[in-house]
Amino acid sequence: MTAPAAARVPLYGTTLDGPLTELYERMRRDHGPVVPVEIAPKVEAWLVIGHRELLHLTRDEQYFSHDPRRWTPLREGRVAADSPLMPLVGWRPALLFADGAAHRRMRSAVADALGRVNGHELIRRVRATAERLVAGFADQHTADLVQSYARVLPLQVVTELLGLDAENGARLVETLTTIVAPTLAATGANKRMGQILLELIARKKRRPGPDLTSWLLEHPAGLSDEEVLHNLVVIIVAGNNTTVNWIASTTQILLTDPAFRSSLTHGHLTVDDALDLVLWRQPPTQNFPGRYATRNLRFGGQDIRTGDMLIMGLAGANADPEVLPEDGRPVVGNRSHLAFGAGPHTCPARDPARLITRTAVDTLRHRLPDMEIAVAREQLPWITSPWSKGLAKLPVRFSAPQLAADAPAPDSPAGGSR
Repeated sequence: MTAPAAARVPLYGTTLDGPLTELYERMRRDHGPVVPVEIAPKVEAWLVIGHRELLHLTRDEQYFSHDPRRWTPLREGRVAADSPLMPLVGWRPALLFADGAAHRRMRSAVADALGRVNGHELIRRVRATAERLVAGFADQHTADLVQSYARVLPLQVVTELLGLDAENGARLVETLTTIVAPTLAATGANKRMGQILLELIARKKRRPGPDLTSWLLEHPAGLSDEEVLHNLVVIIVAGNNTTVNWIASTTQILLTDPAFRSSLTHGHLTVDDALDLVLWRQPPTQNFPGRYATRNLRFGGQDIRTGDMLIMGLAGANADPEVLPEDGRPVVGNRSHLAFGAGPHTCPARDPARLITRTAVDTLRHRLPDMEIAVAREQLPWITSPWSKGLAKLPVRFSAPQLAADAPAPDSPAGGSR
């Protein structure tokens, strides 16, 4: 790294307190589109918050590799094996950590498996799960929609998509709730998750079914058991936290922005408009590692060295003045955001994630039509990390919920089955 330590912006601790949009604005003013940062004490990286630079980063595999084994601090032993960073930057035989032909091979299997998920069936599963969760807290007339809804619903749906039975699905849900935050407690949970998935793979090899695990195993790409395991981990962990934050943040906007809620109620806007607004303003994943420089180069006004990590600053790039209107507000209906990345590694699960989020939010609106936030917006607690900023709690109150049979039907998916 060429930037002196004093110039690097720490992406941990008190730096993450307060609005992250203001932090990104200061970074852009002080450093430009590529910012020298620390993701842990004395662990350096570059945060790319320029929209144009981020597109370059995601599309050029000649200069920017996905293989974390190239990362200098890792090669030099400056990142401990039990570091909370390792679940994110430890190499695995999965599409997230591969380049070129290896990536295309694994991505074809993952994309094809996800493409076999019937959109209408997925909506039915999400709606049934959502109804069950709402029924669980309906009599209390109050709920924390993060703990009792957003954090539970995606996991329960995904375990069904994987082909897990109810008992093992519950085991996986319990395990994954420990992995959400990058802490030392996640190490044991990662091992338990791996064991549950290995048992699942063994069962599906003996008796395949109409599920993601079986579709990955039987794909012509010929993934090994280890590759199936680690690509399932990527789908589960990366997709789950994103969907949790997306559901919670969209619901929060609907509860705290009266003009937006009125426009939605009167049909001027759709739930999809709310989803896209969240992806622009408050992406579920703020920053995402990583790319690793394959050679020395000048990039975004900075001298990048071979083996340096570059982090995709998704939220910062979405707020780049070069791509926003003069008033700085994203246009409703515009989906040119970078919330799901770009280039060959664009998130392959973005369509199922949208269906899950839309159905979850829509079901909540129709079942609890008079719900309102139970605290002032400024009192909402947030979980912050270098990678995401999600609601820790979303307390609401409501009268008796509308019966499912009498509630208006949630919006159908745009484009039908995906």
